[in-house]
Amino acid sequence: MLCRLSRSIRSHRTPAGAHSDRRFSAAPCCANQEPRDYSLPNPTWSPDTKRLYEELSRDQSWMRISSYNTNFHQEGISLEADRKTRLFTRNLDQDGVGFEYCMFYNEAEKRTICIFQPGPYTEGPRGYAHGGCIAAIIDETTATGILLSCRRSVTANLNINYRNPIPLGSTVILDSRVEKVDGRKVYSSCRVRSHDDSVVYNEATALFITSKLEELKAKL
Repeated sequence: MLCRLSRSIRSHRTPAGAHSDRRFSAAPCCANQEPRDYSLPNPTWSPDTKRLYEELSRDQSWMRISSYNTNFHQEGISLEADRKTRLFTRNLDQDGVGFEYCMFYNEAEKRTICIFQPGPYTEGPRGYAHGGCIAAIIDETTATGILLSCRRSVTANLNINYRNPIPLGSTVILDSRVEKVDGRKVYSSCRVRSHDDSVVYNEATALFITSKLEELKAKL
């Protein structure tokens, strides 16, 4: 799938001299009593972000992961709109200014793809995403993949090589997979690249530890 996705991305490259449509909006989200799925497209998504979302949505080997304003994988937590806590990467009531992303999971490959568009409120160096913002979305992507392929765990170690800065408003692909499971230790990797495969932004490895309770549940 990686090769096919890469070929598809390359076939849609932005023409030389042109720029991707990088749009931002501070429009508040619509008030709604029902929990909102923030992984669905909104008007601030760039054409590249929308295209990749549509490509993966059409591929039946990939499952789109719904993501609400609370952490979707915390058992027993309500998704009511008036909750006082939120998942860190879904912490703004404005579209396009913070973390804009959606995730897809491939069961057969134990692999997670995150399509990510950093907004202006994630700035570090002028015009580029903050390193801490990048670490957060890598951590969320790898953790989601481990949850879906193994069981709930916590980050024990996250190593990131920052190779190139990520421009604000650009569309990047985080490609993560579970590499090995050794008892309570789960090893994962993640590669962050541009939407057209022309730039590698980050490469990361992660170690997660599952709780003893989760290990006991898995043996039952």
